[in-house]
Order: sequence, then C-alpha cells, then structure tokens
Amino acid sequence: MSTFYVTTPIYYVNDVPHLGHAYTTIVCDTLARFHQMRGDDTRFLTGTDEHGQKIEEAAHKRGLTPAQLVDQVAPRFDDAWKTLGIADYRFIRTTGERHKRVVAELWKRIRRENPDDIYLASYQGWYCVGCEAFYTESQLVKDAEQWVCATHKRAVAWLDKERSWFFRLSRFAAPLLAHIEAHPEFIRPDAYRNEIVAFLRSGLRDLSVSRTSFAWGIPVPEPDPEGLAHVIYVWMDALTNYLSDLCPDDGTIGGPDVARYWPEALHVIGKDILRFHAVYWPAFLMAANLPLPKGIFAHGWWTVRGEKISKSLPATRIDPVVLSDALGAGSAHGRAIGIDAMRYYLLREVPLGNDGDFTFESLFGRFNAELANDLGNLINRSLTMLTKFGAEFPPAFDAAAHAAEGPARQLEQAAVEASAQAVACFEAVQPSRALEAIWRFVGVANRFIDQTQPWAMGKAKDPALRHTLWALRASLWAIARMTAPVLPAASQALRAWIGDDGPLAWPVAREGSVLVHAPANLGSSPPSPLFPRLDDKAQAAILEKVVGLAAVPTPPPAPATPEEKPAAATIDYDAFGKIELRAGKVLTAVAVPKAKKLLHLSVDLGEAQPRSIVAGIAEAYAPDAIVGRTVIVVANLAPATIRGIRSEGMILAAGDEAILGLSALDRDVPPGTRVR
Repeated sequence: MSTFYVTTPIYYVNDVPHLGHAYTTIVCDTLARFHQMRGDDTRFLTGTDEHGQKIEEAAHKRGLTPAQLVDQVAPRFDDAWKTLGIADYRFIRTTGERHKRVVAELWKRIRRENPDDIYLASYQGWYCVGCEAFYTESQLVKDAEQWVCATHKRAVAWLDKERSWFFRLSRFAAPLLAHIEAHPEFIRPDAYRNEIVAFLRSGLRDLSVSRTSFAWGIPVPEPDPEGLAHVIYVWMDALTNYLSDLCPDDGTIGGPDVARYWPEALHVIGKDILRFHAVYWPAFLMAANLPLPKGIFAHGWWTVRGEKISKSLPATRIDPVVLSDALGAGSAHGRAIGIDAMRYYLLREVPLGNDGDFTFESLFGRFNAELANDLGNLINRSLTMLTKFGAEFPPAFDAAAHAAEGPARQLEQAAVEASAQAVACFEAVQPSRALEAIWRFVGVANRFIDQTQPWAMGKAKDPALRHTLWALRASLWAIARMTAPVLPAASQALRAWIGDDGPLAWPVAREGSVLVHAPANLGSSPPSPLFPRLDDKAQAAILEKVVGLAAVPTPPPAPATPEEKPAAATIDYDAFGKIELRAGKVLTAVAVPKAKKLLHLSVDLGEAQPRSIVAGIAEAYAPDAIVGRTVIVVANLAPATIRGIRSEGMILAAGDEAILGLSALDRDVPPGTRVR
C-alpha cells in the first residue's frame, strides 16, 4: 500500500470562504478521493491560520479579544467544507495546544541543532501587514509618494529599529538549490520552480522570525536578555501546521504518523505564497535537521470577469455554497449536483497551475455541453434502453463479439486508454487533463450508441442486443468510478441506478481490458435527470441568486426623439468644479451576461488598483476594440451596483440611445491625469 498526504494552505481567519479558497480545497479533495480509490493510505489536511497582527487589530476594532474573534470566525471554513461535501479531511487550527507545542519545539530544535541559525538583532524596514512580511524597495511598487505591496496593493509601513530574533536564511540558498536540482519535482509546475531558482540565485537575506509590536502569537520559548516579550513570526507558526498535525499531543516532532506520512507530503498552494513554502519552510526544516516534504504544487489565481477576488469588489467574491445551490436548483439531486457542477468547472476550465478567469458564460457553456449533453445524455439514453430492453434481452457478455473489430472493441480500447491516462494525470496533479481523458471515453460511449442503434436491434429482435446492453452498462460502471473523484454525487447516483454497491475502487485495466471486469450482477433502473440543461430562464435565476441581479434598479426610459428632450438646467462654476474628470486607460473589457449594451471594464486611473466600471457601450464597441484605449472617466461618481457588478465611475461618450463615439484626448496622457 502506498501513502499519500495532501495539504491545503491554512486559510487566514480575517476572510470568509470564497471561490479561491474552495478551488484549492476541491483540488486537494479530488486528489485524496482518487488516491483512496487506488487503495493508498491517504491523509488530507486543511485548517485555519489564526495568529498575527491582522487578527489582533481586527479583534480590537470589534471590541473582542483575539481568542474570541478567531473562535467566532474559524468555524466558517470548517462549516463551508462540510456543506460542500469535502470528505475525510482533518482540520487544524493554529491556536490548538498541540500545534503551539510543536512550533515551540521546532524553534528549540533549530537552536539545539544549529545554534547560530537563530540570533538576536535589530531591524528596520518596510512591512506589509497583509503579507506579514518585510520587503525591500526592489520588491515593492512605488505609487505617488508611497511604497505599495505588489500583492495587496496597499501602502506598507516603515518599522523603525524593532528588536527581533533572526533566522539565518542566507545560509540556505546553496542547500536549497542543490535539493531542487536533485529533486526537480519538489516545486511544480516548472515556471514556479524557475521563479524560485532565480530568487535563490539572487541571494537570500536573513529573516526576522519574531515580533514585539503585538502579543497575539506563540511566545518565543527562550528569554530576551533585555526582557522583551517576543512572539514567533506568523509564517514560521503557520507553516509548521503541516507537520504538527502528524505529531503526538506532547509536541514531540516525530512518532508513527510523521514517519508514515511526512515523506509523502504534497503542499497545494496559491502562487502568491510560493516563496514562504518553497524557501522559508524548507530552510526551517533543514536548520532543524528534519526531512523536507515531497513536493509543493502552486496554482494560479482565479479572477472573476478579469478582476482579482477582493473584499473591495463584492461582485468578485462569489460564495461557493450559494453558487452550488443555484446550479443544483433544477436537479432532483439539488445542492449535491450543483457542487459537482462547480467542481467540474473549476477543475476542467484551466490546467492546474495556470490562472483562471471565472465567467458565467463559460460555466453555463461547460455545464450544458459537457455535463448535460455529453455525460447526462449518455446516462439517460443508456439507462432508458437498459430498462426498456433489458427484460427481454438480459445484458450478457459475448467474448467473440467483444474481441471482433467494431464498436464494442473500440469502446473497450477507449476505456483502457481513459483509465490509464486519467491515473497518470491524477498522479501528476493534472485534474484538468484527467477529465479530458475521461470525457474522450464519454464521447466514444455516446458514439457507440449511435453506431449500434439498440432501439433498432430491439425492434428486429437481434440477439446481439444482449452484448450491446452489457457494454453500455459496463461503460456506465467504468464512468461512474472514473468520475467519482471529481463528481462524487453524480457518481453515487449512477452507481445506485446500476446496482454497483461494491467498494469504490478505480477501474484498472487488467489483461488489456476494463469493461470485462465490471461486476456480472449489475442491474439498471430508470434515471432522473442529473444535469438538466440550463436554459435562459435557469441562467437568469442563477445570476440573480449569485450576484443579485434582481437588486439592480431599472433606469428611466430615454426620450423618444430629440424634440421631446427638456432643456438642460444650467449649473454654476462651483457645481461644475465638483465633477472630477480623469483620463483612464482600459485594461480589460468583458461582456456582461444577459445585458447586450453593457461592458465590464477595468480602468487604470493611476491609483493603487484599477477601477471596476460598467459602461453601456457594448453595441458600439467590442471588448477587444476598447482595451488599450484612453477614455475620460467621471472619477468621483458614487459607486453603484449594476447587474451585480460594482461600478466605480462613468465613461463619457457621445450619443443618447445609440453611442456615436467616446470622449477622447488628442494625445496620450498618463492614467489619472485631471481633465478640466
């Protein structure tokens, strides 16, 4: 029996679960389900990161202690994963006593094994509270007169001469490079490994690993000669969770679970925290003379209609539970099928490692084409014919018919290829590619029905119908199992319809066959639609539920003709001076679903982050035609929500009902330039 240990990053509790969190957790859940089906000894860990300055500040603002705050908000993640059907996971909180003991023991172990690797000194520099990290000016972005964190787009603070314990990170560039060279699979995909290699080759600076400016953290387990109270750097604390969940309650770093699972640990993380996992974490372990995890797999960011998921842009923060409920509303299986549809879309839409952009158009397209048409249609057609003809022509395997050149042999070959390719892709942490392989088999199974025409065979009383029905049922058995890691609810329903109540194991090819090994005692029963097609009405209902379409006010009708327009009221100079017009550069543009006149633009106004603006120009300008244009924006217009999207300004254009042109400048000017 092999061993598999997979971890999500532990999620920071100043947030609420959103689509990005769900994506990483679903990836890990899918991998864990696959390895369980393979018979591997599998362990799956997720949890919450609950210490640090951000939590202490947030608690004080609410009139709570940090402990009270984290006890209120940490269960949101556990509850969300239970609601979304995430299975067999362990949930760790960094405020747990065992975790705190292991973190303190890691510190003491480094001091025992390599005493000079942690030392006291004073530090000053730029600090991002959001990242809980210090940065050099070369790692920051200059915005006007201040330095800004490239990740959080917020100003960093200058910390002046804070006394701190330091970790001698500079000693570990060469050992880390040697490890990566010897184990290229340690960091995947290749682009992220190359990024870390370049970072290491540029040289490492020693790392501050304690704080005295706040108290909400794990105390450093040794005194400061000057009597200062230090807490351990939040990243040294948080990263240790992957190991501490394996350790015994007394905090000893070791024991049977560490020996069994730690050598196989795979950390699945977002690319924004790659440096912490691929540089800091292995360096801490090396300093403690502990083995490194097997690997780190970094995935890209999900944006929503081109916008990074952000608290300041509510339309980007899609609630995965609400989305699942909305997607499953039309199915007799409800939320469970909605969860499957969301899982399929997130895993299939982009290869793991790449950035992905969530749009309702692509979600609805994949749902209808691949879940409703390809898979759902195959299940409905197959089970309908098995139920209709199975009594008169009981499904039975015919070795000669199965071996002969023709549709049955092609079906078997497709099953063998899909099984082997999906296994290779899941093992390589490529769920999108695994689904591609499985869906090729789904396509062959649909063609098998068209080629054999069981309805015509039944009408002609063709005895070969028995083997055709057997092949269909065996295909459903294989598909139910191959899709189980990604579509657990659909797989369970399909298995129930065909009477597959055996252990859920992967359908491995043996002696060149997969279908031949389907259980002989399978049955069939009439199905209910798993993935009913999403028509325009269903799509509108989903948009309303997920992004609040119904809350959008209807604008007043425009006058029918120019002659009917009332004369515009005059304003004085002071009133005009209150209007702030600025030049803006359009960075992205996408169509707004079910709104033929609207485009959703991301516009650079020279600020820390682009503005989200909804503009009624779609009938005059295609999205590609507007990207890169300099436009004039009413920059101080009160924000509004239009079609569920936050709009933070207005684009000036000529024309009334029909847009005749955009207000423009006769030369290029920097984004944010005032227009007077």
